[in-house]
Amino acid sequence: MAKEPSQSAGSVVPVEIIERRIYILRGYKIMIDSDLAVLYRVPTFRLNEAVKRNKTRFPADFMFGLRRKSPNL
Repeated sequence: MAKEPSQSAGSVVPVEIIERRIYILRGYKIMIDSDLAVLYRVPTFRLNEAVKRNKTRFPADFMFGLRRKSPNL
């Protein structure tokens, strides 16, 4: 008897769910850290900590921050 796939920590996330969380920003495909954290089932701050701790494992443009535009610009 075949076993039904469960939603355990090791389960695969359907492509459709991932695709819905990919945004196009100035021609680049991006994902928001909070969306990635949900997919990995970890708190957002833990995901960011892990990336900062392991910078050599990621390309230089893997992560960037956004900030408000200065009113003087």
